[in-house]
Amino acid sequence: MAIEVGDKAPDFELKDNHGRAVRLSDFRGEKAVVLLFYPFAFTGVCTGELCELRDQLPRFQNDDVQLLAVSNDSVPTLRVFGEQEGFDYPLLSDFWPHGETSRAYGVFDEEKGCAVRGTFIIDKDGVVRWTVVNGLPDARDLNEYIKALDSL
Repeated sequence: MAIEVGDKAPDFELKDNHGRAVRLSDFRGEKAVVLLFYPFAFTGVCTGELCELRDQLPRFQNDDVQLLAVSNDSVPTLRVFGEQEGFDYPLLSDFWPHGETSRAYGVFDEEKGCAVRGTFIIDKDGVVRWTVVNGLPDARDLNEYIKALDSL
């Protein structure tokens, strides 16, 4: 079961595509967080979604908001993916223990071994204020994210 609106967002520490540790709690009191889970790097729908975020990045990463994209890929895979696509936001690896953070948010598909498309907008106090969970083949609508962020 996915985390719901009003729930305290589970804290985590994951390595980014450059091997740096990133903790959700690092942003508490400072920025809202758009926490986006996606199945795998280099796949069509995932690449399309992440490129759309890249192209509208100032809406999702600025003085008030931090974008964090999480997959179950390894750090080296995410490094190459980020460099190839020109992503200037953290790609976090939930590779090992495999899917631990995805499971904490209720978006890990045990059968497929990867996260489904779950998005959580977390306010500065660490509370989930908006969420959507889509199946593996279903891309998300970034305009919905923008509306949710504007309402914070």
